[in-house]
Amino acid sequence: MKVVIMAGGRGTRISKLFPDIPKPLIPIQNVPVLEREIISLRNQGFKDIILTVSYMADKIMDFFGDGSRWGVKIEYFIEETPLGNAGALFKLELNEDFLLLNADAVFDVDFNRMVSFHKAHRGLVTLFTHPNSHPYDSGLIIADERGRVERWIAKEDDRPLYYKNRVNAGLHVISPMVLERIDGSKIGEIDENGKIVKVDLDRQILKPLSGTGEMFCYDSPEYVKDMGTPERFNSVVKDYKRGTVKAKNLSNKQKAIFLDRDGTINKYVGFLKDKEQFELIDGVADAIKKINSSGYLAVVVTNQPVIARGEVTISELNTIHDKMETLLGRQGAYLDGIYYCPHHPHKGYVGEVVELKIDCECRKPKPGLLLQAAKELNIDLANSWMIGDGENDVKAGLAAGCHTALIGSEDFGQDMSVNSLLEFVKKIGN
Repeated sequence: MKVVIMAGGRGTRISKLFPDIPKPLIPIQNVPVLEREIISLRNQGFKDIILTVSYMADKIMDFFGDGSRWGVKIEYFIEETPLGNAGALFKLELNEDFLLLNADAVFDVDFNRMVSFHKAHRGLVTLFTHPNSHPYDSGLIIADERGRVERWIAKEDDRPLYYKNRVNAGLHVISPMVLERIDGSKIGEIDENGKIVKVDLDRQILKPLSGTGEMFCYDSPEYVKDMGTPERFNSVVKDYKRGTVKAKNLSNKQKAIFLDRDGTINKYVGFLKDKEQFELIDGVADAIKKINSSGYLAVVVTNQPVIARGEVTISELNTIHDKMETLLGRQGAYLDGIYYCPHHPHKGYVGEVVELKIDCECRKPKPGLLLQAAKELNIDLANSWMIGDGENDVKAGLAAGCHTALIGSEDFGQDMSVNSLLEFVKKIGN
């Protein structure tokens, strides 16, 4: 599969640190960021690369040459005239699905997983999506249970009151069939208003695919960050020094902190049936932020028998979880996954969902939810923790082979209180 990397940006915000270096050549621990990305791609078997270049193009081409030094083949498209962030795609001979990446971002991703997802779902476009610490000012993707993109919410668009922290990271698998839907013959020419005809990838190509069933999102907790400002660059450098960037690649085993929901993240109210009942426990967002920066994944595993009891629909539960992610996101915290059990073994409730009234393998104290997360996110359970406020949480963690900690009790695992959760997570992170 060909890889197209857009490397023509000027990097105006970070130029105060590197005024004479194009953004793709900015060094992180003495290795240019684009070189790191090319090495990662090569190691995964992606060796046919096209770089679209513009600003300081000569410096980029002089450094990488034909790519043979890195064991890859590199071709160049020099954008003499600004064509927008997708115009170059219409000038390239792309006859099969390709990876489209942005050299403005720092990433270390298992692209073979993403490509496998793309092929399995048979869409025209697959977007790499992930949670981040500032969803309130990021472009958001809303998708259905299968990952089909239903809405594309740009930064300037109105957004729902509550939403899933699913951010478009700017990494894509794209079929060239998508490009055929736009007339590319005029790109680069002067229109009747005297302006150069350009193409915007997000607004003109991708966003219109929302709701068609032809575009999917591939959710992943892997490392993708913009380094466009001095502050973000310094943060990325710290992550490289800690080994976080490479470690987050899903080809590597992950460590996770599994969290129960009710009584651990939100205030316990019994059977929570309405989003208005959901309220974060004080200090929880800070604790989850610490998990986010510790190298552990933050994964919620929760029993939700209210589904089987017919008291809450799947849609209503999703809204409750959207509220949880929104409230956490406002405080700079995020979750890498949410897994819930909708079953309940006891029958006889008015309005119950009969097919969900089963003795399943995912309802805690059974470890099914943890095992599912471990399979999907490549989690090393022996180096992970289960934290909850009930005996069943601890039993599930032990059954999965995790370390355990119980909030508010001395009976199981490590004694904790809600107020000590942050200090506990700090200790684990260190």
